[in-house]
Amino acid sequence: MGSIRSRPESGALFMDFKYQGRRMREQTMLPDNMANRKRLQKALDRIEIEIDLGSFDYEKTFGKPLSEPTEASDVVALLSGNQSSALTIRPHGAQLFRVFANQWFTESEVTWRRSYIITQRGALDKYLLPWFGDMAISQITKADVLAFRASIAKVLVRKSEKTLSNRRINAVMKPLRQILNEAGDRYEFNSAFRNIKPLKIKRSDVQPFTLDEVQTILNTVRVDFKNYFVVRFFTGMRTGEVHGLKWKYIDFERRLILVRESIVLGEEDELKTDGSQRDIYMSQMVFDALQAQHKASGHLSEYVFCNQAGNPLDNKNFVNRVWAPLLRHLGLAHRKAYQMRHTAATIWLASGEAPEWIARQLGHTSTEMLFRVYSRYVPNLTRQDGSAMDRLLVKNFTDAQPRLLA
Repeated sequence: MGSIRSRPESGALFMDFKYQGRRMREQTMLPDNMANRKRLQKALDRIEIEIDLGSFDYEKTFGKPLSEPTEASDVVALLSGNQSSALTIRPHGAQLFRVFANQWFTESEVTWRRSYIITQRGALDKYLLPWFGDMAISQITKADVLAFRASIAKVLVRKSEKTLSNRRINAVMKPLRQILNEAGDRYEFNSAFRNIKPLKIKRSDVQPFTLDEVQTILNTVRVDFKNYFVVRFFTGMRTGEVHGLKWKYIDFERRLILVRESIVLGEEDELKTDGSQRDIYMSQMVFDALQAQHKASGHLSEYVFCNQAGNPLDNKNFVNRVWAPLLRHLGLAHRKAYQMRHTAATIWLASGEAPEWIARQLGHTSTEMLFRVYSRYVPNLTRQDGSAMDRLLVKNFTDAQPRLLA
């Protein structure tokens, strides 16, 4: 039975246990107190269980061959679940940023969508680990964090003369904040990220198409994409939702499109949010377009919109070969295809549909974003600009006006 002991000359704790007939004394730099003894005892208990099961890996646990002597600076790994993590036992969270960041990623990725896992892993590998990887996590200062942010602000975007946008910089800083804050909570030190606010992001205006522009686009687009454009302009579906739409989710009888899956980065993935799962009502134009599409390609694939091989549409290919050339041909300012979703929202608002219904069609959980983003475009589409209220007041108060003035 192993034990946790302290060195008389330094007061530092060490593990004392037997392995393969040898007495092992694994040193740490942890001072002798109840909290540190508890931490080490948990690690020792796990080690002895693995020794009994025959699954203990000394080199993976302590980061050195069994033959090497033990020193106070050697790594002592904590075992988590069935995996061994290279988490150095040092006082006050002094393990390397690289070690804790990878542990944090492993613990967190089970809660993330596939696309988010890819972006977070990219931020770690490309930016955070090269800069902070070999620093003790508790020794990272606010000045280090600000210096890092200033550095990546000068990074040029690939194949461009522009630097990273504030939005992208904030996206890189987000996992850094989460890692430092989590380490601070676990090892009881002040996170270096305190009082660091995200960079301001310039609000980007949505650019919906006018009804005239929509009609021009539908009259001009190549025949094999006309149904696709009708669905995008008049359902407000996101790009991944349209590209991942399957025939089994088209309910012609009830005139509903069941949004249940999405295509993200070329693969099937979960929907963006829980509220994204919804049933979209088919207008007559959408109903007719989907029936025509089913006759044209329903036999090719399970996907509603597919290429000649029956695979879902590739967004990059669509933008480069269909979307961008079409806008150039019509002399329209280039904008993202996502603006078709914004167009649907403004058309619904302009036609007088209930905001709560519109929010559900778009996959929003409330009307807040609807009014904040889209409502200012309604007068531009209806040309009313408050005239409805004028008509109401004239109708109800004209006859009474002389009496009120008297």
